[in-house]
Amino acid sequence: MDIIHFLGYFDMDSASRPYSIKLWPPSQSTRLMLVERMVKNLVTPSILSRKYGLLSKEEAEQDAKQIEATSFATASQNFEKEPDGDGSSAVKLYAKESSRLMLEVVKRGPKPQEDREVSAERVGPSHETIFDISGGRRAFIDAEEAEELLKPLRTPGNKYTKICFSNRSFGLDAARVAESILSGLTDQLTEVDLSDFVAGRPETEALEVMNMFSSALEGCELKYLNLSNNALGEKGIRAFGGLLKSQSNLEELYLMNDGISEEAARAVCELIPSTKRLRILQFHNNMTGDEGAIAISELVKQSPVLEDFRCSSTRVDSEGGVALAKALGACSHLLKLDLRDNMFGVGAGIALSKALPEFANLTEVYLSYLNLEDEGSIALANALEESAPSLEVLEMAGDDITVGAAAPLAGCIAAKQFLTKLNLAENELKDDGAILIAKALEEGHGQLIELDLSTNLIRRVGARMLAQAVVSKPGFKLLNINGNFMSDEGVDEVKDIFRNSPGVLGPLDENDPDGEDYGEEDEEVGANNEDDLESKLKGLEIKQEA
Repeated sequence: MDIIHFLGYFDMDSASRPYSIKLWPPSQSTRLMLVERMVKNLVTPSILSRKYGLLSKEEAEQDAKQIEATSFATASQNFEKEPDGDGSSAVKLYAKESSRLMLEVVKRGPKPQEDREVSAERVGPSHETIFDISGGRRAFIDAEEAEELLKPLRTPGNKYTKICFSNRSFGLDAARVAESILSGLTDQLTEVDLSDFVAGRPETEALEVMNMFSSALEGCELKYLNLSNNALGEKGIRAFGGLLKSQSNLEELYLMNDGISEEAARAVCELIPSTKRLRILQFHNNMTGDEGAIAISELVKQSPVLEDFRCSSTRVDSEGGVALAKALGACSHLLKLDLRDNMFGVGAGIALSKALPEFANLTEVYLSYLNLEDEGSIALANALEESAPSLEVLEMAGDDITVGAAAPLAGCIAAKQFLTKLNLAENELKDDGAILIAKALEEGHGQLIELDLSTNLIRRVGARMLAQAVVSKPGFKLLNINGNFMSDEGVDEVKDIFRNSPGVLGPLDENDPDGEDYGEEDEEVGANNEDDLESKLKGLEIKQEA
């Protein structure tokens, strides 16, 4: 009767495999094994069965299926609330609910015959809405396995509205099975996840599989479509042409790691008839470039309710960055913006600063590794200071920011009292910049949990000021100041500040106490005594929001 141990075995077995894998949902075979295990437990004599009575196999099977379906639905709802998790909490809840419900059945005992008949009459098609075969190992599937895996979708009257075929590679034979099934579900499906579903297939076969799925799903009125991790390119996008052309009500579209080139980006814009309801658009890790970004910007312009836009690691230079920035000005509902790891430069940074005031409800902004330099960073900091009052996450790592931009940046940070994470790593803020940032964080910022100023040429004074600024914040979890130039005494000083907060100070294994000199002027600042430092700090003024 130990369902927790059974699912614990499933969990550990999955987690130990040498490739990335989600722990939730469990595979269909695992779910069936759980039902079989529960049936066996329910029909096996025990102390409880002697007290409450032993169920027949028929009744045990009926109860076990209902228990599993209920537990799965409960755990799936929990997982939907934390999609970025690994699914371990959902597995635990699945096990807990299964054990709890099974114990209730055991204590209830066998139903009277008339109750069984009424119950049997009430048992109809499954009311589950999510069908997911992505659990288990990443593998090719053939027609026979596809027939078995997709069998629940053939059940008359099923209520499935979301399907996820990710992590399984469909060849032509398996695709034909799926096509015959999916073509009968076009009136009910609203969410489709076909990410990573042709891995390892030759291009010709993969494109034909995509055509078959597109044909089967054409006409579905989808809210959610995920085609990520399929190396689509323009050919793949056009292979899904029939499906894309039939979508006028999409709310979420994911095309990450898909080889989206300039031509592919244009094809996306050409094929999708309307994005007026689009809330989430993600293009992470593609080869889009400037021309592709210009094409995407046209899509963005036509998405007035966009809330989450991600175009990170897409090889976009200044011209494409400017086009995207101008297009985003039409998206006043934006909550999350991620443009990391592109080659925007100063010009695109300034263009983006002009769009930022439109984002009154912005909560997360990721602008790292954009070559913004001081000029672009100052423009963005000034714009953010006057907008986005509820900003929670600010990332501007690796942007060539020097102490020259530290004051405007500190003014922006001081105004953002709801910040939970601040990342300014891999810049050149030095001690003077670090002191300004520390002063900005001293007052308020009670929700701050993470601060990263690693690799910023910071010495003893700046490190100490940062540590003192965050050590007393109630929920603070991590200060990363690794990769700087603290002296051995400075390291000891910082460690002492966190002596009552174990685990909060990040590792310092890359600190270099003999780091390169800043130059004569900076070295002189680093050598100042405590009185000089106090005098310096008193002269700092940071504009706080009224």
